[in-house]
Amino acid sequence: MTLVLVLAGGAVGALARYLVRWVVPWSTIWVNVAGSALLGLLAGLGSTLPGWVGTLVGVGFCGALTTYSTFALEAVELGRSRARSTAARYVTVTLVAGIAAAVLGVAIGRAL
Repeated sequence: MTLVLVLAGGAVGALARYLVRWVVPWSTIWVNVAGSALLGLLAGLGSTLPGWVGTLVGVGFCGALTTYSTFALEAVELGRSRARSTAARYVTVTLVAGIAAAVLGVAIGRAL
């Protein structure tokens, strides 16, 4: 059952990430920040949720939606293209916004 939940959540998360790529510029930042917020929300809700929700949404959906590898590659490519200040801003914005989104998600989850 766990594998089915991860696969189902992962399929939806991967599709969402693919679609966001075609609609939103700088899509990697947005999917990582959204995934951080959602995972934070799940963590904040904690044991009020059934365990299968964490598996489906946290592991499956958020795991497929977010991408550290693409973030790292894009930062390296920006740095190599002599756009080092843009690369530094990209890394900073992604990390700060992602952590802030997770903190906010946890706070909202605990308040609910």
